[in-house]
Amino acid sequence: MDPMDIVGKSKEDASLPKATMTKIIKEMLPPDVRVARDTQDLLIECCVEFINLISSESNEVCNREEKRTIAPEHVLKALEVLGFGEYIEEVYAAYEQHKIETMHDSLKGGKWSNGAEMTEEEAAAEQQRMFAEARARMNGGAVVPKQPESEPTLKS
Repeated sequence: MDPMDIVGKSKEDASLPKATMTKIIKEMLPPDVRVARDTQDLLIECCVEFINLISSESNEVCNREEKRTIAPEHVLKALEVLGFGEYIEEVYAAYEQHKIETMHDSLKGGKWSNGAEMTEEEAAAEQQRMFAEARARMNGGAVVPKQPESEPTLKS
C-alpha cells in the first residue's frame, strides 16, 4: 500500500505552495541566476518526495519504539538511518529556533504575556548565531563560542 493512500490522498494531491517554494529557491541562488519554470516544478517535486521519505522513515522509527506519535527525535533518527546524518545538527538548530519562535508567538498573544519579548534585531542576531554554530559544527566540528545571553528588553 502506498503511504499516501493511507491518508486518503494520491501523490498528485500532495504538494507544496509554489509561491513559497519559488521564493525559497530564488533566495538560495545568486541574483543573476534564473530558474526555468519546469526546473522549479522539478525541485518542488523533489522536496515533496524528500518529505515523504523522511515522514515514512520517521513513522518506522516511531513504530519500532512502539510509540503512536512521531516526535522530533524520530525525525532526527530517520535522517541518520537514511544517510543524512550530516544535516542533523542544522536540522536540530532549525528545530530549536522554531521552538523559540513558537514560544514567543504563544506568549505574545496568550494570557501569560508580560510584555517581555525579543526585539526583531535580537531575534535576527540569535538566529544568525545559531546558524553560525550549526555551520561551524558541520564544517569541521568547531564550535563557535556562545555569546552571553542578554536579558530580554521590556517594551513600554
